[in-house]
Amino acid sequence: MIKLDLLTSLYVFMLAAFIGFEFIRRITPLLHTPLMSLTNALDAIAVVGAILLAGEHKNTFTTVLGVIAIVAATSNVVGGFLITDRMLRMFKASSSKKS
Repeated sequence: MIKLDLLTSLYVFMLAAFIGFEFIRRITPLLHTPLMSLTNALDAIAVVGAILLAGEHKNTFTTVLGVIAIVAATSNVVGGFLITDRMLRMFKASSSKKS
């Protein structure tokens, strides 16, 4: 029974990764900035959830996982904002050259 659950989980993970990759790859460049902003908002929700998980102090394992989740989600938020800012500066530079 455990092997079936593991195989099903791996199948769902691989399918989600493939669909996500294809979805992101086919998005036009004009939609990347709003999509990144939405992703940053979702990552911020993950940070709040990770803080709640780490703050419960149920046992050491969940606290360690919560801290790892906080670090990972926070780095994802910061990286997303940096990329969004860079993309917005690229759009501003191209629009100022046209003027």
